[in-house]
Amino acid sequence: MALKYKFNLKDISLADFRLYLFSLFKAFIPKKKIKNINDLESFIQKKSAWVSQVTLYSYLKTRMGTKYVLHFDNEKLLTSINKAKWNIYSIALQDLTFYTLSYLNVFSNYNEMDQAKIIYEKILDSEISNGMPEDIISKGKISFGDRLHKINWKTYYNSWPFNESALALYEWAPIADELKTLDRKIVLNSMILKWDNIKEEFKKLISI
Repeated sequence: MALKYKFNLKDISLADFRLYLFSLFKAFIPKKKIKNINDLESFIQKKSAWVSQVTLYSYLKTRMGTKYVLHFDNEKLLTSINKAKWNIYSIALQDLTFYTLSYLNVFSNYNEMDQAKIIYEKILDSEISNGMPEDIISKGKISFGDRLHKINWKTYYNSWPFNESALALYEWAPIADELKTLDRKIVLNSMILKWDNIKEEFKKLISI
């Protein structure tokens, strides 16, 4: 059970905060064109991690307020944030994998749709060394398979493609339920807006 916090949440770890700032910094690094499947995989992994981290930490920081310090030793809080981060990321990867391949299928006549499962599982397996829990990886692969079985590649890119990761942010953010209820629309929109930026970036990176 994830730990739920109210307004007495006053901090995030120094390491996580630095990662959050670094994620913001990376957004301004010149972008490399997507020319092959390896480039696409890298794009999916990096952008999913960026969106997941930025939206989660931004939400937590908003609820913390301005009075916070960068050091604390609340292990339960750290565990809860870490669990939320990985769960959101696993769904963000699914959404972006489906979106990019759906878009390529429609606008670039890309038909190797079996690459979706390969890309997703390869990224998840690579995250084991970064501390992604194996139970979240296993759960992610199962839910990906379920979604893959139902997907319509011709319409996915234009039919709320990032709704699931937005809902995952809302579900997993370690904020008290009574506060999250008040924040629901803002939280969902915050992630959708981030994804809108990624969508535009993707379109530019695949253009010749």
